[in-house]
Amino acid sequence: MAAPPPLPRSCDTFVALPPAAAGARVVFGKNSDRPAEEVQEVLCLPAAAHPPGAPLQCTYIQVEQVEKTYAVVLSRPAWLWGAEMGANEHGVCIGNEAVWGREEIGDEEALLGMDLVRLGLERADTAEKALTVIVDLLEKYGQGGNCMESHMAFTYHNSFLIADRKEAWVLETSGKYWAAEKVEGGVRNISNQLSITTKIDREHPELREYAKSKGWWDGEKEFDFAATYSYVNTARMTTSRGRYCEGYKLLNKHKGSITSEIMMEILRDKESGINMEGGFMTTGSMVSVLPQDPSLPCIHFFTGTPDPERSVFKPFIFVPNITPLFKTSSPTFGHDDPVKKQPRFQTKPDRRHELYKKHESAAVVMETTKVSRTSITSLRLALLD
Repeated sequence: MAAPPPLPRSCDTFVALPPAAAGARVVFGKNSDRPAEEVQEVLCLPAAAHPPGAPLQCTYIQVEQVEKTYAVVLSRPAWLWGAEMGANEHGVCIGNEAVWGREEIGDEEALLGMDLVRLGLERADTAEKALTVIVDLLEKYGQGGNCMESHMAFTYHNSFLIADRKEAWVLETSGKYWAAEKVEGGVRNISNQLSITTKIDREHPELREYAKSKGWWDGEKEFDFAATYSYVNTARMTTSRGRYCEGYKLLNKHKGSITSEIMMEILRDKESGINMEGGFMTTGSMVSVLPQDPSLPCIHFFTGTPDPERSVFKPFIFVPNITPLFKTSSPTFGHDDPVKKQPRFQTKPDRRHELYKKHESAAVVMETTKVSRTSITSLRLALLD
């Protein structure tokens, strides 16, 4: 049997539903942990109609476009097509995580997990429909390709947390195989490990037979997806010191009173490692409030800058005739972009947007003047007034 891979550290996604969330609302949040020098942009794309069967270029491959796509707001690494996290006009939110397991990761370019995030948001008006969109695309096109703007390969399988005004779904993949868990109340989080155990509400039709063929499951004992498809000790998932456990504890600490402000503080927590520092760090964050009353608008907050402790969460609401988000949109390079040339990633252009540059300048001031956390909090509040 192959040895377990080194434990990765990046990304956490959270959801709280009533009664864990305060009021009749769903609260969603994610920290995107990526290479420290990578720029994350926030952009809004309008709803659109498309010719039947038109080709759609994603990060590496083309897929068949659908006739109608919904308006979306995305937070994404500026070099790729997809998104780390985002929301659509119908109040569907998706965040993804890198996961590893027993199944080898192929080298061929296919759909990135981040491409699947955007495709799910553009094509589905409920969380469960987004799940169906993602697994159908996974079956047809597969997942794969370098997930980092570098000639050094960084590849992984993907998990997703998908939420809407009524419910949430956790979708976890291993190659083309997958399992999904429905969340109708309370709290749930995902990190860089498989976390679906025996509560499986939807699954790939060959999920169990494939596990038996690989010798991972004997077909007799209760089927535990995470234990079967990865090296996770599922009995200790919520008691170990891993990122999944730390996120689980922070959510449960505030269970019953989780608001957007509480979710932001969870994302800013450095002691737990949720707010990452170092070579991989939190480069963008998102919090969404999804009222269960459909007459109330969903509110989505994005940083568009690294380190949520030093960032302002800016609100976004879908309204008619939204103007482009110029200050958080990175420059584009067309066919000259090194991502689109072969061999890829030979150079790395300056992708910083206006807000990112201003955040860099502010960060230097904070470092040189040793601004306290209290002062940073006061500055954030002042900027929001």
